[in-house]
Amino acid sequence: MKIKDFQKLTLLDFPGKVACTVFTAGCNLRCPFCHNALLVTEIDDRFVKEEEFFAFLKSRVGVLDGVAITGGEPLLQPGIGKFIAKIKAMGFAVKLDTNGTFPQVLSEIISSGNVDYVAMDIKNSPEKYARTVAIADLDMTLIEKSVKIIMESGVDYEFRTTVTREDFTEQDFEKIGLFIKGAERYYLQAFKDSGNLIGEGNTPPDRDTMLKFRSICEKYVKTCALRGI
Repeated sequence: MKIKDFQKLTLLDFPGKVACTVFTAGCNLRCPFCHNALLVTEIDDRFVKEEEFFAFLKSRVGVLDGVAITGGEPLLQPGIGKFIAKIKAMGFAVKLDTNGTFPQVLSEIISSGNVDYVAMDIKNSPEKYARTVAIADLDMTLIEKSVKIIMESGVDYEFRTTVTREDFTEQDFEKIGLFIKGAERYYLQAFKDSGNLIGEGNTPPDRDTMLKFRSICEKYVKTCALRGI
């Protein structure tokens, strides 16, 4: 496991839980609007040892409810299943963030019963996915499989999209809505420039645009809400 860092306390990253957040290094996508460039394209050789993290976690038994695992892309990590199982065995709930490009690993982890909440990014409409993530040969069937696995898993979950002014139209959200039709929760997150991005040229949409996009998606999913506005 390549743990780049961990945040000792969060009330935001794991819905309904007091948690800590683990950041894993590396990602197979290159989304220009990603605000975690240091975890994706500028990875140095400094990592947190697993023993250090689990020592911290042991000291928080009875204090924290859960652990949110994010990245980068956590499912890139060879030992992610064992890592999650160890956290779960300590009595913590586990939330897993993923970009959906590793459906087989995702399925195995969900089947293990060690994950309590899954959050998957939906990058754009299927036709614009590869361009949005800057991977020309992206296999869209991987994304399709992960969506199906999550929706049929019985595990609590959400889908979410980071919305930029430049990359999305109303038609895109009609197509996204159809792509995840019947989903329990879908969040539209307004892009924010963290100053540490992979690419340049993205700006956030205004509130009225976000509300319009939400009204489109509400036709297809059970709950649709906005974040970051």
